[in-house]
Amino acid sequence: MKITSNPSTSPNSDIFLASATQEMDLGAKFVTSDGSTYRYVKVGATATVAGKLYDGPAEVANHQNIAVVTGALGATSITVTLGATAATLNQYAGGYVVVNDDAGQGYTYQIKSHPAADASASLVLTLEDDQKIQVVLTTSSQVTLVPNQYNGIIIHASTETGMPVGVATDIITAGYYGFIKTRGTVSLLQDASAGDIGGSVAASTTTDGTGTAGTGVLAPIGFYLATGVSTEYNPVFLTLD
Repeated sequence: MKITSNPSTSPNSDIFLASATQEMDLGAKFVTSDGSTYRYVKVGATATVAGKLYDGPAEVANHQNIAVVTGALGATSITVTLGATAATLNQYAGGYVVVNDDAGQGYTYQIKSHPAADASASLVLTLEDDQKIQVVLTTSSQVTLVPNQYNGIIIHASTETGMPVGVATDIITAGYYGFIKTRGTVSLLQDASAGDIGGSVAASTTTDGTGTAGTGVLAPIGFYLATGVSTEYNPVFLTLD
């Protein structure tokens, strides 16, 4: 199937192609000739399995609600103090710093790059070129670091650790780059609670990598295109994008 909509790539690009090197921005969105939507991702430590649901990187509790050291008005960087978990080089590149309390609360800035930092150490977050601090941050301000949801996707965990981002349509080697589906018809493995045609599909809370009949516990990710069969791969219309 050929990509037709994004000018940053050739119209002959194939959604089944994968590579060891990054060829475009993570999260880049593409539409194929049938209207299906895909996102460009980096796979985490385990290869993808076709028909299984994937999440963004697991949240890091010690990188949430952390203190600000400096964030001057008009600055292009923010310095924060990590909690008791180290940060690797550019772990949050392409992600966001969300100001969640006190001065500057409600603002969101995209992260361009940052060095590695030890647990409980200061970390300087360089913002994207078009972003500057709009409201001065103080040492009372608190922020949460949010990774690029397409950088290091992992199998959906029955106990949520990240946000569902798509369904794999092919095997992509661990650490490689490729495409996952986010909207349109797809084969998706179900847990023991498959639903009826037209019913909502949610991420499973019992079985890793699967969908389940929507119960309102988690947000819907799509709808059943046929009456579901438990523990089998069922046709689903994804609505993540």
